[in-house]
Amino acid sequence: MRIPRLFVDQPLASGQIVDLDPAASRYLGSVLRMETGRPLIVFNGQGGEYLATIHTASKKQVSIGVGKFNPENRESPLHIALGIGLSKGDRFDLVVQKATELGVNHITPLLTSRAEVKLNKERAEKKLAHWRQIAISASEQCQRNIPPTIAAPQKLQEWLDNRTEDLRLVLHHRSDRLLAQHLKPSSVALVIGPEGGLDDDEIQLALKVDFKQLTLGPRVFRTETAPMVALSLLQYQWGDF
Repeated sequence: MRIPRLFVDQPLASGQIVDLDPAASRYLGSVLRMETGRPLIVFNGQGGEYLATIHTASKKQVSIGVGKFNPENRESPLHIALGIGLSKGDRFDLVVQKATELGVNHITPLLTSRAEVKLNKERAEKKLAHWRQIAISASEQCQRNIPPTIAAPQKLQEWLDNRTEDLRLVLHHRSDRLLAQHLKPSSVALVIGPEGGLDDDEIQLALKVDFKQLTLGPRVFRTETAPMVALSLLQYQWGDF
């Protein structure tokens, strides 16, 4: 029997009885129809996870008994910060989901010259909450215990200027610099453009702050495909693949 994993946004400690919030209660009580005594695993993003059991259950309110703590986080030794241009439709949702599965630690949506998405303050806040929930759901599925942080949309220059990672890479399909040509880092910053990519001026901005050009081969990937390929290669080269 598969044991569900659930993110619980509150303090957890072995021996506690915890009342879950309405959304989590509905999911366990109405969707999964879990009954008293059923096991599950819970985590709160602070590191590690807990074995738990359903203490009381109804369709609207579920409480859990928190049991043994497991400190394992399943995080890659390679720390990755991804900055990627905002894209239309559900493409950015897919990027957040797959980047979470691939072990990224930080994701920042970037405002670039070719980004066609315009967000006012209210819409940006709703999108940010939506992306954070996607990262949580992906963490539940892939068994990460520390979901990546999702930053509010930033201008490209601001993101570039605040990078301190060992290796900083800008995806550029016209480059001939391959990943294996770089020395092994402990942290990587990766910037990828939206549909149409970064323009020449934006690539030059990155190069001026010590970003190195990276190519993924002779073909041009879509904005939602490029991070999956690049992150997989980073994890294979220096991470935990």
